[in-house]
This record gives sequence, C-alpha cells and structure tokens, in this order.
Amino acid sequence: MNVGRVKKFGCLVTSFALAASLSTGALAQSTQMEGMKLSNDQPIQIESDQLEVHDQSSSAVFTGNVNVVQGTTTLKAGKMTVYYVKQGQSSGNAASVASGNADIDKIDVSDNVFLSSETQQATADTGHFDMQAQTFVLQGKQVVLSQGQNVFVGCKLTVHMQTGEAKLDACGGRVKIQLDPKSKQKP
Repeated sequence: MNVGRVKKFGCLVTSFALAASLSTGALAQSTQMEGMKLSNDQPIQIESDQLEVHDQSSSAVFTGNVNVVQGTTTLKAGKMTVYYVKQGQSSGNAASVASGNADIDKIDVSDNVFLSSETQQATADTGHFDMQAQTFVLQGKQVVLSQGQNVFVGCKLTVHMQTGEAKLDACGGRVKIQLDPKSKQKP
C-alpha cells in the first residue's frame, strides 16, 4: 500500500519543492495538523437529537446531528460514542458523563464525519479518538483533508494530537494531493 506522510500542513505549499518530489514519485510528504485536537482539560459543548448514558459500560451514545465544539475545533457526525474512565467506584464517587466529572478514554464517531479547526477541515466515514494515546484516526472510502484550495485525499488519516504530525494512507492506489500556489502564506 502506498503511504503519503504529511507534515507542516499550514506551511506545506510555502516550503517544499513539491513538484520535484511528486515528479520522482515520492509520496512521503509531511504536515502539521496543529489545531485539530480534542482534549480532556477544556470545556466541551455537545448537541445531538438523542443521548443515551450507559453507566454500566461507562459510555454515552449521542445520535442524530451530533455537533461538538471545543475551543476552535468542531466535530460533526451522525453518531458519537464516548467511552469514559470509571473512577472511584469503591468510594461511591463513580464518574459519569451526566455529572460532568468523567475523564474521556476514547471517542468513536460515524455517519458523515466532519472535523474542522481554524483553517483546516477533514471529512471521513468514521473516526476514532484515543485520548490516552493522544491520536485520532479518520477512515473511509475517501478521507479528504483540506486547507483553503489545498486538498489531500486518501482512505486513512492518523494524527498525533500533541505534535500535530499526520500520516495519510492511500486507498490501494496512491494518495492524491492538489496544491494551489496562490494559497501560499504571506510573511
């Protein structure tokens, strides 16, 4: 499988001799996805058509027009399942999503996933956020990552939230990249 690496997404067009790299078949490009992150330590606003809290399985399922906002990051999906860390069960202080005192362990999203932050956007069929590992993975028939007119297309996007380092895997063929030299950042 061909793999494309992306680093410094925001400055990609300004700093590479990308045309030379692509003409030699090199698909190991890199980018930073600096703004795309969710964290356990910032307020989060979640809206959906329905919510089911399952304290026994330490999960909450949001369905229908799910909209999540945290800082400059927005996540939209048809369904989102939040798994939280059970704490203090022996002392009777069990953490719960409903009480707002639960640490998030992982988040699964599906049904037309849309993630945006500042100038970057990504779309996919599904997504998985691992809060312990500080990674998120977007997957689907076509994962599209864009910033302005610059577009990256593959089937799996893996981002390390702490560093912003990202990796884009191809769909059995090649990663597709469209760059607009006019989108070059000005000093």
